[in-house]
Amino acid sequence: MYSTITSGTIYGIRSRLIQVEVDISQGLPGFQIVGLPGSEVREARERVKVALKNVGVALPAVCINVNLSPADIPKSGTMFDLPVAVGILTALSRLPAESVKDTLFVGELGLSGEVKPVKGVLPVVREAFLKGIKRCILPQDNAWEGQLVTDMESIGVADLQAAVRLLTGAEVRPARTERQETFPENDDNDGSAEDFADISGQESLKRAAEVAAAGFHNLLLVGAPGSGKTMLARRLPAILPPLSAEESLEVSSIYSISGLLQSSGRLKTKRPFLDPHHTITGRALVGGGRIPAPGVISLAHRGVLFLDELPEFKRETLDILRQPLEDRQVRIARSSGTYVYPADFMLVGAMNPCPCGYYPDMSRCRCTPHEIRRYLRRISGPILDRIDVCVEVRPVEFADMTGQPGKESSAQIRERVMRARTVQAERFARTGIHFNADMRAADVGRYCALGSREQAFLEKLFASMKLSARGYHRILKVARTIADLAGADRITEEHLAEAVCYRNMEVFNV
Repeated sequence: MYSTITSGTIYGIRSRLIQVEVDISQGLPGFQIVGLPGSEVREARERVKVALKNVGVALPAVCINVNLSPADIPKSGTMFDLPVAVGILTALSRLPAESVKDTLFVGELGLSGEVKPVKGVLPVVREAFLKGIKRCILPQDNAWEGQLVTDMESIGVADLQAAVRLLTGAEVRPARTERQETFPENDDNDGSAEDFADISGQESLKRAAEVAAAGFHNLLLVGAPGSGKTMLARRLPAILPPLSAEESLEVSSIYSISGLLQSSGRLKTKRPFLDPHHTITGRALVGGGRIPAPGVISLAHRGVLFLDELPEFKRETLDILRQPLEDRQVRIARSSGTYVYPADFMLVGAMNPCPCGYYPDMSRCRCTPHEIRRYLRRISGPILDRIDVCVEVRPVEFADMTGQPGKESSAQIRERVMRARTVQAERFARTGIHFNADMRAADVGRYCALGSREQAFLEKLFASMKLSARGYHRILKVARTIADLAGADRITEEHLAEAVCYRNMEVFNV
């Protein structure tokens, strides 16, 4: 007696369909699972046996062999419980073979037969749909994730008995919830309720934030305590463009794999904003484990990673960001294979210019030159070279604190950012590039062409500022964004001059 059930597993950010092959034969009674199962998968034997017993299915004294094919892919998690149970029932002729054909099964079983929610449902259902499967049977709490995939019939079941009644036709198929045509807003606490109008003064700082948001450029804020660095950073999500439908599914898939999508019960539509503490480990930052899980930088994909008190992070932890900032992805090598997670985030850092925070105001700063140099050298040159916009934040003047009328709100700034984003979307249509910051060296030469005057201007700057090739390209990318905000087709000297002002690295030359 033999049956095959379709299920799936997660391999890094990718998902793979798995055929759960069940063979039941006469012989020494036993129950084994093969095909590189992890410890959670091997434990499915006990959960399935007890769950079947408690729903009234007594297993005969037979030999049960379960193979998870392809057998060379590591399997982890608890999503194979339901397909293994359904495969056994089908092999025992308790379920008709036709009822499980072209159907995806995913779910964890409780000992009572309850079907419990699992991680990673959304990417598995998407992969199944791409392979031509049109129906999936999922835990009731995960059914909404399946409904996010257009034209996929997603059916949620509360327990194993409900799945059996459904497959045997003893129960009317539950009505499929209509898929929402627009992506619902979630209730993530991303700080977007805070407004730029709350920031007193600091007009140059807000302009730099607008440029960074429009082109998705990395941003570093350097200034004394209380000057508004953290306040501005937490308001950045309010001026960023919303996630597109494609980006929303991409980000939601990462959160689904991490088990963080279930708590919201909705698709991610706002750009993520993560602000880890400076004591975070490198493994938590980039991801890891025996079967690597996404780290903080992958959870910040298409959003903002805010590192407050940047020099307080361990230097080796910060240096881990060098490769993800360049490649926009994380590669974690294990004996079982190489796992790739996306990490296309906007890095925003905030820091003081010295340990006490008041350099170069020598009337207040009590740090020695050696202490200042040691403090600033916690941030390596390669990390600084990957910062597009660096701004020195001046202390707020008393006149700014009195409340001047006509402050710009986040909505007004966001409108300009969205216009610049529309220009970039048209420019980079069908290229795989989303923002100006994503341009590679070849793309910079194509989309940031300069006239003879602008070329001569930048040549002088290259020599005087001792720019690296990466720094040269980053100035051009920022200048392209400034031109987009101004509605200009060509990059002018004015745009280049403003872009150069945003590479304010003098504070590090102590």
